[in-house]
Formats: sequence, structure tokens, C-alpha cells
Amino acid sequence: MKAIEVPEIDGAYLFEPTPYTDERGFFCRTFDADVVRSVGIDPAAFVQDSLSRSVRGVLRGLHLRSGAGEAKLVRCSSGAVFDVVVDLRPGSPTYLRWASFELSGDTQVTLYIPAGCAHGFQALTGTADTSYRIDRPHDPAEDVTIAFDDPELAIPWPLPVTSMSQRDRGAPRLAEVLKQRQRG
Repeated sequence: MKAIEVPEIDGAYLFEPTPYTDERGFFCRTFDADVVRSVGIDPAAFVQDSLSRSVRGVLRGLHLRSGAGEAKLVRCSSGAVFDVVVDLRPGSPTYLRWASFELSGDTQVTLYIPAGCAHGFQALTGTADTSYRIDRPHDPAEDVTIAFDDPELAIPWPLPVTSMSQRDRGAPRLAEVLKQRQRG
């Protein structure tokens, strides 16, 4: 497994496994504490694992947490997703930049998203299973959502949106979220 720095988002990394393939399929390590530690991330900091299943066209996000934020490791274990990270850390050299990735069950690449960044994805395949490993217990009172179609971000989602939560559908634009964060 190797760590690859994401130049568009300061502190973000892709962890690319080395699959062992034969006639049965493949085997690969999807988490390695030593590799994570080698880029300055504490592997023991992660406290919860979650899994979502989405069908083609479903869009989830853009989500982040208020307060101390939330760092996460995200991997598509089956199917494929168009995954997006938006840097919303005011002191970051990549503030307000975004980056996108295709995560898939074929590659098993894991994306590390630093605390303070928004995250969202769209399922590209019939079904897509996405796993999350987060560094603090989830508190719904800290959930923040940004409009996926905010023109300031202009994220080119690859498919028409077939479904999304009511919360995501009614999410405020980035400018409003940033104003709320400055006040709070």
C-alpha cells in the first residue's frame, strides 16, 4: 500500500493498495496503520466505521461537521462513485478548492479527508457500497450540508441526480454556510 498526496486539498491523501490477483479474484489490504502513520495521521484516532449503499445516480452530500470537524477515510468497496472533497478550512492553502476522484471496488483506493472539509459522492454503478471510518463519534446536531449544485463550486456531477435526501435537496449554498460558520 502506498500513500499519494492530493495536491488540490492540503492534508488529503489517497491510499492505494497493492492487490494480489489470481484465478480466484484478488486480495488486498485496505488499511495499514504503518502507512497511515507515515503521513502523520494517527491510525488510532478512528472510532467509528459506517457503510452506505446507493444506487446509480444517488447523490449524498456535500456534508461536513461543525465544531472540531471530522476526519474520515472513505472507500468504495463495491461498485463505483464520483467522490468530491471541498476544503473549507479558512487557514488552509487550498481553502475553497475542491477535488474529485473515482473510487471503485475494482481499485479499493481509500481517500483520507481532513477535518474541516466537505464531502459528497454520486453512485456511478447499479449499486455502490461506500465505507467511512471517522475520527470521532457522529453527532447529528453537528451535521452541516451544502448545496451540491452551488454555482460557486460548479462541481460537474457526472450523472443526473436520481435521488437524494430531503436535507441534501434543501441545503443552503456555500456562501450561507460560510456566513453561519463565521457567526457561530
